[in-house]
Amino acid sequence: MAEGDYDYLIKLLALGDSGVGKTTFLFRYTDNKFSRKFTTTVGIDFREKRVNYTGTGADGITEKNFKIHLQLWDTAGQERFRSLTTAFFRDAMGFLLMFDLTNQQSFLNVRNWMSQLQANAYCDSPDIVLVGTKADLRDLRDVHAKQAKDMADRYGIPYFETSSATGVEVEKAVTTLLELVMKRMEQTLERGPGSEANGSMGASSKVEEAPVRRKCC
Repeated sequence: MAEGDYDYLIKLLALGDSGVGKTTFLFRYTDNKFSRKFTTTVGIDFREKRVNYTGTGADGITEKNFKIHLQLWDTAGQERFRSLTTAFFRDAMGFLLMFDLTNQQSFLNVRNWMSQLQANAYCDSPDIVLVGTKADLRDLRDVHAKQAKDMADRYGIPYFETSSATGVEVEKAVTTLLELVMKRMEQTLERGPGSEANGSMGASSKVEEAPVRRKCC
């Protein structure tokens, strides 16, 4: 696609403790490459990718292909950057909440990240996918699959175990989040102006040239 040749701009945010592998995950998704040389993210960084999405047209029935420009924001996990990273929560449309399968504490801290999301995201129940990273390091695993699945079920969100080294489930995790975001947006547009007042996503602040304007929650 040429520059600017897309239907929607979708902003997704990766968050989780420092060192869980957010940067390598996003690099694997956007460039299909893996590198162990990444340094700790300072503040905020982002990557971009163009994808196609099949959704419904204005009538809610007819299938239509959309060109999506994805902005994937990479946040620093350290506490000293927390005020900076949470400032981006309200602008994101979906969240990749990550923990390290070889680090039990990063998994326990998922609850803290969820609390921050609920306090700072665009609504009380934003679209989230729980992502366990470093699934290829089986001998070092410290979080059981049932633990993670139970937590995801408790929050009512999808769960994926991924590996940036092998690429397993990386694309599926992002695609699932994109589908959740697009379905919510389609429902908002179908309800028409004023539907965002109930806490749902307002499309115009997220999507270029969309007809619905977002009001304060």
